[in-house]
Amino acid sequence: MRILDLRSSLLSLLVGSILVGCQSQAADPATVANGSEAGRRHLLERVDDTAIAQLYADGFENLSLNDKILCYFLSEAAIAGRDIFLDQKFEHNLVIRELLEELYVNRAVMAPKTAREIERYTKLFWVHNGIHNSISTRKEILQLTGGEFNAAVKAAKTRGAKIGIESEPLFRIMTDAENQISVTNKSPGEGRDPLLASSNNLYVGVSTADLAGFQEKNPLNSRLTKQADGVLVEEVYRAGDGAGVPPGLYAKEITAIIANLEKAIPHAPPATAKALGLLIRFYQTGAVVDWRAFNIAWVEDTDSVVDQINGFIEVYMDARGQKGSWEAIVSFINLPKTAAIKKLAEETQWFEDRMPWEDEFKKKEVVGIAARAISVITETGDSGPITPIGINLPNESDIRENFGSKSVNLSNVVEGYAMASVGGSAGEFSWSPEEVARAKKWSALSSDTHTNLHEVVGHASGKVRPEVRNPADSLGVYYSTLEEGRADLIALYWISDPKMQEMGILPDPEAALAEYESYARNALVQLRRVVPGGQIEEDHMRNRQMIVHWLIENSEAIAVEKRDGKTYYRVTSVAAFREGSGRLLAEHMRIKATGDFEAGKALVETYGTKVDPILHAEVLARIADLNLPSATGFVQPELKLVRDDKGEIRDVKVSYPQDLAAQMLSWSGRH
Repeated sequence: MRILDLRSSLLSLLVGSILVGCQSQAADPATVANGSEAGRRHLLERVDDTAIAQLYADGFENLSLNDKILCYFLSEAAIAGRDIFLDQKFEHNLVIRELLEELYVNRAVMAPKTAREIERYTKLFWVHNGIHNSISTRKEILQLTGGEFNAAVKAAKTRGAKIGIESEPLFRIMTDAENQISVTNKSPGEGRDPLLASSNNLYVGVSTADLAGFQEKNPLNSRLTKQADGVLVEEVYRAGDGAGVPPGLYAKEITAIIANLEKAIPHAPPATAKALGLLIRFYQTGAVVDWRAFNIAWVEDTDSVVDQINGFIEVYMDARGQKGSWEAIVSFINLPKTAAIKKLAEETQWFEDRMPWEDEFKKKEVVGIAARAISVITETGDSGPITPIGINLPNESDIRENFGSKSVNLSNVVEGYAMASVGGSAGEFSWSPEEVARAKKWSALSSDTHTNLHEVVGHASGKVRPEVRNPADSLGVYYSTLEEGRADLIALYWISDPKMQEMGILPDPEAALAEYESYARNALVQLRRVVPGGQIEEDHMRNRQMIVHWLIENSEAIAVEKRDGKTYYRVTSVAAFREGSGRLLAEHMRIKATGDFEAGKALVETYGTKVDPILHAEVLARIADLNLPSATGFVQPELKLVRDDKGEIRDVKVSYPQDLAAQMLSWSGRH
């Protein structure tokens, strides 16, 4: 499970000088202006409401040569697999990208207005991994007429563009605002089916009714297709092993991933090499047993400097919460920032014993949690360019319970969001000057603490009844929202406990109040990501709306205030907020532990999905003057091997291209 940038992007509500107050020494507040510091650029450009920023990986130069080489080949594996996610997200994404990139590189011969629109739309495609927005899940619309588009294609061809695909049907897809609207639609309305209403490529012609009585062998790493005779077929993602296992879906891409993983193994420490070998075996067979063997070995690899995530992992894109989206992250440990998160990991049993839920749902022994802050080198697929800020894996609950888990804070990503955020004002959505002052003083630290509690203590906590086995099966389309809500509530419950001061994590109880106020404001501010007339689909957004609106209706924690025609969510007290969070947390744990589908559905549908159109219009009007991005995508660091005259690798150099188009075209082989 993960935390997306929806939390960290709230930092953009603060003035620029606040944003860097608790960042590393590399970001000196005195040198920051317009998203830049001496010798560096952070905020590169804005495309509509999407920001594009450079991600920096400070400290890479200090790694050992073997660790640098390991990072290089793991990064090559990450890039080799990125097309898998584009295809999973929408069946036409890859051919649309081919068309858009050919038009982009030849835009100089087009009419200026057309060239600007091709540039705008292509950059949005790159950042969001397709034509659907990663946050809202809604389709971005190409704003060209048929005549303008045809003229652009003709002009590009005269310049030598290789457009060997039929462009007219793709134009209709990109400009049709009525079809294939949402990549994931978990609440399509009465009488409509979530699978058929979703535009992702995880199912082909399959409805929820078709699945009655059907048992999937590979629910995480397969596409489910309904054949002409009505038979359901699992198309397993695998390369084949050259022996008894034939190639499957994405065999070409997975074979390329394997080739780079094999090159990485000689430079990996033993525990990492073991895990990578098992990952290769999984990619060859696609077998669940091999995926589990890899995850166990990966969890047990706790001391390596370099780590990676690579596979079909998170299930947010699937309306059923079963099928994993492909992603890859390559990182190395950030030792200075790991200290605080490790403190929480060492105390997980203390927190578990005191959770505000029934004793039968408490773990008697919390198995080791490896917690660290990391610096990211490469993120692709479902993790990049738009990236999470915190991750806890593996998602398999029994592996967590018996072997442990890894929780990470993506420290350079968090810093990157902060450094790229300029302007704005906390005052627009804060009820009082005192709330603004608390945000200035504490938001960076309290938000980071919330992320660590969410990942380290949150997702790894609690146990379910034996008959439930996999809560995702019982809770269906609501599982991801409820699990993210449970982890958020754990963070909200514990952040104001005196234990935070005793551990030296938060120096002042006022920081907890600042976090509560930020969380309440977020329920208003994140509405900017919802299109007028739409509903909330993304699970992290749903869970935060659910928590805040439940607290408004069922506790004394948040008062809805009006002033000068504007709405504010005022936190009444730390005690009331914590008490309400504890009650809702206990109910979330009960729902998960018992598989209570109806109770989970009621929570999400009542409090998490619907948007008040009047309030929405008000928030959009207030946001307009602040010029806040609703998403940020990162240009990744790039690695290059340095060889001597004999061809031996002597170093790996890191560089920062600061150009989204250059990086994307390079990855596509066009530069």
